[in-house]
Amino acid sequence: MHVQPQKKNITLVLGGTGKTGRRVAERLQQKGHAVRIGSRSARPPFDWDNETSWEACLKDVTAAYITYVPDLAMPGATDAIEAFVSQAKQAGVERLVLLSGRGEPEAQTCERIVEDSGLEWTVIRAAWFNQNFSEGAFIDMVLDGAITLPGGNTPEPYIDADDIADVAVAALTEAGHSGQIYEVTGPRLMTMADVAADLSKATGRQIDYIDIPHQAFVSEITNSGAPKDVVWILDYLFSTILDGRNANLTDGVTRALGRPPRDFAEYAREIAASGIWRTAA
Repeated sequence: MHVQPQKKNITLVLGGTGKTGRRVAERLQQKGHAVRIGSRSARPPFDWDNETSWEACLKDVTAAYITYVPDLAMPGATDAIEAFVSQAKQAGVERLVLLSGRGEPEAQTCERIVEDSGLEWTVIRAAWFNQNFSEGAFIDMVLDGAITLPGGNTPEPYIDADDIADVAVAALTEAGHSGQIYEVTGPRLMTMADVAADLSKATGRQIDYIDIPHQAFVSEITNSGAPKDVVWILDYLFSTILDGRNANLTDGVTRALGRPPRDFAEYAREIAASGIWRTAA
């Protein structure tokens, strides 16, 4: 009698070396799940710009965490998500969890592709990450003691990447999350000046917020040698998304996990204690 080989139940974590993907992969591994990292440096490699790389990554995969770098608002993201979801379905993937962004019409188009896939799906629609100030584009500003961004006084409910990862892992491994859109924010609306104040308190040194003109910011980022797609998305976010449309709190973390989200001040204290923001005396 021919016995069908058992499927290996691998979870593919796209962006598995990034802010949320790394955390998702670590949590899944700690829970004993088989994980495949989806990144250009992994083996087999995953490259959003090379569809032929996807088949090997999807072999024996039953669930996938989808992050699109740098953002689902990028031109071409919709086509890429459509193609990936199609391949995933053909490969026998059963469950998709998509990381999306709040208030981005292009991202919501990508969400609908996942929702219409016929597979189990969960969408995590996230606010701006706390970790942008420790693992992302703004860490050097914290180290320099001046956050120079065109943020004005618009409040944003920053979300912790650890909370996003916890929601993602729950959606990937537990019942009851299918068909849910979890819009996740932190517990507090914060202006850039509020962020600078929390960072000053956590680090024990003065960190100022300097509101600069948008075009000057874009020029500064461009001249710093940042990749073109990073310049594009920062330009987009500050010119389009940070207009007050997301200046409200949501209950996504609580609905998904049964606990409140972590506050920025707690994040800042933890990172300060780790020494990441320590400057030479």
